[in-house]
Amino acid sequence: MYLDNSATTQVSKEVFEEMKPYFTEEFGNPSTLYGIGRESKKALNLARQRVADAINAKPDEIIFTSGGSESDNLAIKGIAFKLAKKGRHIITTGIEHPAVVETLKFLESFDFKITYLPVYENGIIKVEDLMEAITDETILITVMHGNNEIGTIQPIEEIGKIARERGIKFHCDAVQTFGKIEVDVEKLNVDLLSLSSHKINGPKGVGALYIKKGTPIEPLIHGGGQERGLRSGTENVSGIVGFGKACELANNQLEEHYEKLIAIRDDLIDKVLTTIPESYLNGDVEKRLPNLVNFRFKAIEGESLILLLDAEGYQTSTGSACSSNKLMASPVLTALGLNPVDVHGSLRISLAPESDNFDVDEFVNAVAKAVERLREMSPLWNQKIDYEDVMCKKHKNACGRC
Repeated sequence: MYLDNSATTQVSKEVFEEMKPYFTEEFGNPSTLYGIGRESKKALNLARQRVADAINAKPDEIIFTSGGSESDNLAIKGIAFKLAKKGRHIITTGIEHPAVVETLKFLESFDFKITYLPVYENGIIKVEDLMEAITDETILITVMHGNNEIGTIQPIEEIGKIARERGIKFHCDAVQTFGKIEVDVEKLNVDLLSLSSHKINGPKGVGALYIKKGTPIEPLIHGGGQERGLRSGTENVSGIVGFGKACELANNQLEEHYEKLIAIRDDLIDKVLTTIPESYLNGDVEKRLPNLVNFRFKAIEGESLILLLDAEGYQTSTGSACSSNKLMASPVLTALGLNPVDVHGSLRISLAPESDNFDVDEFVNAVAKAVERLREMSPLWNQKIDYEDVMCKKHKNACGRC
């Protein structure tokens, strides 16, 4: 059973069938004027319309990219460099995706000032903190819609209203929420919004950036002027076609899939917390994605738990896919104020619509057995060693850096 759909999803049969002709018969470059080129252009236009319809945008507000990371980079750098003369202050949160965090670190080398808003125990920022952080130099606010590790949903609509009232551009990374809950750019009050195909049963290597009409932005990639001059390079026609179809399917089935995933998610949370001693849910109980849960278990190590579950046929993760091969404690979980040792004992389960054949009872039983086995070997569990005794003396943190 594959339970890591926040990392990537399986391409649906409908999407794959729609893509196939653009690898062979309809292989034309959409920038050319002859027949097969015009057919590719029509396919791009249809896909653009489908993406726009899914988020209540206009087709000419959609720019195709290689995925969520490129969309984040284009949005943040594009606004920063375009509006640098107006100000060099950007506001974000302490739990953003690396595509946002690393982009902001890069901008710091160009003398941009970044404010990282704290999140609280539920993983959600306080709007009051945002308002206090705004200065006359603030040109951009970038806050993710739903977190990729713990699933908490931020008050994007309220943040967008504040940004609009203050004349500040607002970018939102909606990679994890798109296709799971309603994402309406008008309701959310966003100027820029990042999307990714492979999170909604579309192909990898393609995504989109919504740019509200009239938003000033500097391109990152220069060349032939494709995508309204904001993303030059011959378009990935087959991938874009697949993305467009995935958007259409996700949009049409949104309500049905939401109800299905909510039921499985809540059953899973209830049974894990009542079955396994000293197990805890990370993030808000209610303001969370319908398909994602993140638990922590006292006195165990998450990577070992994942390997034991893999041996039983369950593919899960202990954090985001971008950092699951690193030994450092999750910055997202650490930002919640959790003990660094506890952070290492996390387990992320992310569902998909096809998870309706998922046997929750069997899975919880497998987790319980794995946790019990690991605790039998854990000095933290058996001898009640104080956490301070195992924390890194140099960094005061069980971070894995030493």
